[in-house]
Amino acid sequence: MDFQVVVLAGGTSKKLVPLVSKEVPKALLPVANRPVLSYVLELLEQSNLKDLIVVVEGEDAALRVGGWISGAYVDRLHVEVAAVPEDVGTAGALRAIARHLTANDILVVSGDLVCDVPPGAVAATHRRHDAVVTAMLCSAPVSGLSDSSSSGGKDKAKKPRRCNIIGLDPAKQFLLYIATAAEVEKDIRVQKSILRAVGQMEIHADLMDAHLYAFKRSALQAVLDQKETFQSLKQDVLPYLVRSQLRSELLLNGAQTEENGNDKVALQNNKVMPSQLLANASTPSFHELFASGADGSAPVPRKTHKCCAYIASKSKYCARLNSIQAFSDINRDVTGEASHLSGYSFSAQNNIIDPSAVLGSKTTVGPQCMLGECSQMGDKCSVKRSVIGRHCRIGSNVKVVNSVVMNHVTIGDGCSIQGSVICSNVQLQERVVLRDCQVLCVCVYAHSAFVVSHAWFWVSCQVGASYVVTAGSECKGESLARKEKIQSQ
Repeated sequence: MDFQVVVLAGGTSKKLVPLVSKEVPKALLPVANRPVLSYVLELLEQSNLKDLIVVVEGEDAALRVGGWISGAYVDRLHVEVAAVPEDVGTAGALRAIARHLTANDILVVSGDLVCDVPPGAVAATHRRHDAVVTAMLCSAPVSGLSDSSSSGGKDKAKKPRRCNIIGLDPAKQFLLYIATAAEVEKDIRVQKSILRAVGQMEIHADLMDAHLYAFKRSALQAVLDQKETFQSLKQDVLPYLVRSQLRSELLLNGAQTEENGNDKVALQNNKVMPSQLLANASTPSFHELFASGADGSAPVPRKTHKCCAYIASKSKYCARLNSIQAFSDINRDVTGEASHLSGYSFSAQNNIIDPSAVLGSKTTVGPQCMLGECSQMGDKCSVKRSVIGRHCRIGSNVKVVNSVVMNHVTIGDGCSIQGSVICSNVQLQERVVLRDCQVLCVCVYAHSAFVVSHAWFWVSCQVGASYVVTAGSECKGESLARKEKIQSQ
């Protein structure tokens, strides 16, 4: 389709510490025992998009990601791995590789996207409307999982994650407004010119920006060049294009004009209460009508550009691995309701047990579970709705529920693990208990510990790579990571 494809694979995301590290960058985090980046690469391969630029933050992370791609996709994809500085943001990453972008249209995909929506559908929508940007929107994912054996026997309901506030025309073809939920308190402000031109606007709080965009390269590069402070495609570039779509001369020649006035639109209970919108002017071609003066203004030809939306069907799966909660949720989904994405064949018991895995007497692996190659489990163990990686050694009388256990983990006899994430090479000694809780991240400098950040996740304990949890420990609400002693200045 003559689209140049860019995959933004990130680096060592701070939101995912301690799951990510220098040894395991974000792109290589396992989802159902496969690197999360593999889901995007295979989605693109299925759409016959095989010539890719994969952008990774940090030289070391780029080397690791590039090494994995060259081994896993030899003779299947042509991939150029580009290293960019850390913490430049998604817009900064595209700015850094601008000289490599030569096609008329650019397809930008987040490397943490796990979905089954064909990118070709987004590209086709983009071409059909001759848009400067087309964003893929999907239903907001839900978080949490009920299980009667955790949280004192009380079920935890699935809850929608906070998402975007999105304004669409009645035909749901054009983006009129977009902001994150965190940016909206009581009122939202919308350009008067857009409201006059389109007549009516629908406000949606149940859609997620999937971070899959088709851009017209000339417009994208103009914004990146003119707006040097823009760091995020989602928070900076896309809202700017949406705001300015009826005055695109800003993008083409850098002309400076004042922002149009705003009308307030109150948002209450996910319903819109607009202040006196014009009722009968709605049309899919409002950009053309505005340009020719059909909106009631003087008939002076004006340049406009189109910002379009492709809304994925509710039957499609779409989620981003951009938090620890999302990591747990996606692993759960890919071995459950979205098992078709895993690439594995499930057994009659609706689970995946590698033929090389060994199970002890009276050990049960329930539905929607995965046990990786060469892993061993002792007697009388129970695994429910969990993913266990490769080469793990699990003792007897161990319970694993709603959890992710990565590779080369050793778990002693009598351990109980619920709602937890355990990184590679961890050792849990006998009778360790990990249960649901909030997350508190602690770093150790020299001989003193201090809290550097905290965040609330209903995923529970995370155990960082190569950590040893001593026998009989009970961990609730902790993030355990290998201590790194750094001499203070």
